Amino acid sequence: MALLIDPPAWGAHGRLWSHLISDTSLAELHYFAGALGIPRRAFEGDHYDIPEERYAAVLASAWPVTELVDQPWDLTDFRVQDPDGYYLRVASTRPA
Repeated sequence: MALLIDPPAWGAHGRLWSHLISDTSLAELHYFAGALGIPRRAFEGDHYDIPEERYAAVLASAWPVTELVDQPWDLTDFRVQDPDGYYLRVASTRPA
């Protein structure tokens, strides 16, 4: 069970936003968001939109996900890092 958050990189309404998701259930996601004081109106069907200024507070309780990176060896990847610093890299080949 983990809550994941990506860096604030999505622009809308003159701000940058992150996405907060759960790998377990929407119930877990709603509970966690409520505990952090994130309003239900920030829920977008399968994730919560988190404004850049709230990112650090949420990151203290969620696992960070890096942005997608195009690697020079023809892979696109991202990482999910746990609180102890271990990470899982998820990669796929880039379409030709």
